[in-house]
Amino acid sequence: MLPAMAERPVSTLNKPDVALELTLRPSIFSEFTGQPKVKERLEIAVAAAKKRGEAIDHILLSGPPGLGKTTLAYIIAKAMGTNLKATSGPTIEKAADLAGLLTNLEEGDVLFIDEIHRLQKTIEEYLYPAMEDFKLDIIIDQGPNARSVRLNLPRFTLIGATTRSGLLTAPLLTRFAVRERLDYYVAEDLQKIVVRSARLLNVEIEADGAFEIARRSRGTPRIANNLLRRVRDYAQVRHDGRITRDVADRALAMLEIDQNGLDEMDKRILEAIIAKFSGGPVGVSSLAVAVGEEPDTIEEVYEPYLIMEGYLKRTPQGRVATELSFKKLGLTPPADHQPKLFKLQP
Repeated sequence: MLPAMAERPVSTLNKPDVALELTLRPSIFSEFTGQPKVKERLEIAVAAAKKRGEAIDHILLSGPPGLGKTTLAYIIAKAMGTNLKATSGPTIEKAADLAGLLTNLEEGDVLFIDEIHRLQKTIEEYLYPAMEDFKLDIIIDQGPNARSVRLNLPRFTLIGATTRSGLLTAPLLTRFAVRERLDYYVAEDLQKIVVRSARLLNVEIEADGAFEIARRSRGTPRIANNLLRRVRDYAQVRHDGRITRDVADRALAMLEIDQNGLDEMDKRILEAIIAKFSGGPVGVSSLAVAVGEEPDTIEEVYEPYLIMEGYLKRTPQGRVATELSFKKLGLTPPADHQPKLFKLQP
C-alpha cells in the first residue's frame, strides 16, 4: 500500500485511489486484524518507549507484499504521537537524498523506507552511523578540497519494510533492534477485514459473501480489499448491490479467480513449467520469459503463495511443479515425477 507522502512519487497514481487506500487502512492497533503475535510485541515496544520518553528502536518489517507492513508503520508513528516521513529504497539515488530526509526529521520522528533491500550499498553505508550514533558524515567538495563534515541528527526511528530480507546486508540487518516477519492471513481474519472495508465503502455484504472473497484472497489483505471493490462493482451493475455468496462467486469467476484463489498468471506459471519445461526444474529467468513477467515479480508476488499451497517446489536446480499442479490442470504427472524410494544398504 503506497502512502501519499511527498517523498513517494505519486504523479502516476490515481489520487482518488490513493485516498481510498488510506481510508481502508487501520490507524490504530485495535483496528488492525491478524498478526496477533507481531502486533502484541510492537504494542509492548511502543508502550515501553513512551513510558521512558524515548524514540522507539529501529524496526524491520518483512514478509510478502500486501500484508500490512506500511500500515503498521503508520500505526506505530501515530501511537508514538510523532510524524512519519515515507520514501522507498529505489528513490534514494544519492547520499544527498538521504541527507535531506534525515536532516529534516524532528526529535522522535519515524522515517519509513519501503523496499529497503533495494537501497544502493553506498547509500546504505551512510545509514550505519545515522542509526547507531544519530550522526551523519557527508563529504563536501571533491579532490584535494574534499572534507568530511559530521552532522548531529535528532533521535529518530527507522522503520524498514522488505519483501526479501535475505538481500539485506548483515551490518544493516543487525542495526534493527526489532525484527518482525508478517505471515499470510487465515480466511477468518480476512473475512473480518472484508467486512470492515465493506462498512467503510458503504457496501452491504453478507457474512458468506465476505468469507467467499476472503478465502480466495491468497491470504493477503491488499488482495482482499481489491477483490471487494471488483465484486462491489459487479454487485451494483448485475444485481441489487448486495454482496451474497452467490454474487461473490459469480464475480470472482468473471475475474478468473478460481476456488483456490489462483488467478490467470498463477495458472500461466504452472502451465509453462509443465508444458514448456516438462514439469521442471526451470530457472526463474527462463520462466519469466515464458510467461512474459519480470523475474522479481514472480519471486516476490506469485511464488510464495504457490509454494505455500503446494503447487510449486523451489530446488537448487530450479522450480519444479508438484503433483498437485498437474491435478489442478487436469493432467497426469509423468512417472519420473513420483517420489523415488531408495533402499538402504545393510
